[in-house]
Amino acid sequence: MIHEVDEVLKSLLGGGALTGSGIDVSFEAPTRDWAARRNAPVVNAYLYDIREDVARRQSGRVSVRDERDIEVRRRRPPRWFRLSYLVTAWTKTPQDEHRLLSAVLATLLPREVLAPSELPPALRALELSVPLTVAGTQTESRSLAEIWSALGGELKPSLDLVVSAPFPAFPEYDAGPPVTEGAMVRVRELPGEPEQSSERSHRPHQVAAARAARKDAPGRRPDQR
Repeated sequence: MIHEVDEVLKSLLGGGALTGSGIDVSFEAPTRDWAARRNAPVVNAYLYDIREDVARRQSGRVSVRDERDIEVRRRRPPRWFRLSYLVTAWTKTPQDEHRLLSAVLATLLPREVLAPSELPPALRALELSVPLTVAGTQTESRSLAEIWSALGGELKPSLDLVVSAPFPAFPEYDAGPPVTEGAMVRVRELPGEPEQSSERSHRPHQVAAARAARKDAPGRRPDQR
């Protein structure tokens, strides 16, 4: 999941206001050694913190349905994790670095939510949008000064980028086959009475008609099945 978020960020940071600029996007730790090795302008997105977003934790189960709206699998709701990135620009002059950071802001600010269609296959399969926050109020326990101190570098202008990404919960179970015959009720006479029996059952076409009626019923919520 983390490497897939990296793919999304690399695509976003390399596009938008930076399209055609040839600016590289790096995820390495911006240490002194790394800074000494680089020889071209770079936008660095260093992942410095990973923690669960407990406010999004859910219980119960999620149904996975096929194109016919039939439940085929069941799984637990995904767990959400906050991935915090330290975004910095590296060029020869501070003015150029500021221009790069401005371009990053211009690219990311309109993208508060990433739709499933914009995500890699594994995240897209969850059919969930991914929130993205840039330059917001920092809520993690470590300050940026502490991060730079741990990296052994000097404090630089940076943007705090937070992506809340879902992580699939395991295991995933196959659902039982769909009901095709419907319920059957059998009535028998009481002991001592003439033996007679009758049956009443819902046939497949009746089951389908009942499902369609429930789906089209007025006042029905879209999430009801």
